[in-house]
Amino acid sequence: MVRPGILLVDKPGGITSHDVVSRARRALGTRKIGHAGTLDPMATGLLVLGVEGATRLLTYIVGADKTYEATILLGVSTDSDDADGVETSRTDATAVTDDAIAAGIADLTGDIEQVPSTVSAIKVAGRRAYDLARAGEEVELKARRVTVSRFDVHAVRRGEGAVELDVVVDCTSGTYIRALARDLGRALGVGGHLTMLRRTRIGAFDVAAAASVDDIAEERLVNPATAASVVVGAIAVGEEEARDLRHGKRIDGGGRLTGAVAAAIDPDGRLVGIVEKRGAQLKSVMNMPEEVAR
Repeated sequence: MVRPGILLVDKPGGITSHDVVSRARRALGTRKIGHAGTLDPMATGLLVLGVEGATRLLTYIVGADKTYEATILLGVSTDSDDADGVETSRTDATAVTDDAIAAGIADLTGDIEQVPSTVSAIKVAGRRAYDLARAGEEVELKARRVTVSRFDVHAVRRGEGAVELDVVVDCTSGTYIRALARDLGRALGVGGHLTMLRRTRIGAFDVAAAASVDDIAEERLVNPATAASVVVGAIAVGEEEARDLRHGKRIDGGGRLTGAVAAAIDPDGRLVGIVEKRGAQLKSVMNMPEEVAR
């Protein structure tokens, strides 16, 4: 049986995130693999997968901030807000100035209310929004608060009635980069959509350390203790403390915790679980099986 761990994969374009999970299941010989957030088929970049018992860690990864590299085409709108959709309008965007682009981006930076793209996986009355849209039904999604902490333009290309922007975005989980492209184009009066998207970071994990889909192997797994320490920080616990935590007991030493939670690591370097402070004590809020490898 494959050992538990976190697997970083660099998804290529043209396949779904589920396709990547299926390949990982075949390569590692296990069905027990989960993910910490998908990417659209058009998109490339970092997928974080949990294998065997390490799937329990995905709860602490899925909500992490993310970094994307993207290309926005101003002057053309699509029904999906990206290049996989059907063109719905075209407007000459060559008169849009750099100052206007900068102002539009400034309005989409910080804490914003964002309406997700209609062709998205959000559920409406139990059905995916993209299924409703493809069935010709009207889809109305509510705005949600997200934070865009960085929205930088790295290159501007003009020609043939359109303007292309290469951008880098840091944002909270749940932010739709397609919607940023749509809203920027709408604010500038010319429409816009996403033509390239690559996720380069999820929390502390970077795509530079990821395996290709053809290079998925057990030796690429990040062990649970290391992964948890990277995600939430770590504290050392003694052998008796580790045993108590595994048995659901609280231990003294709440002052050891500086954040909301931390990974408790036993003297053998194994992940005991994720602990939180309860007064002057620590309590495990997620235990790992003792057989989980270091």
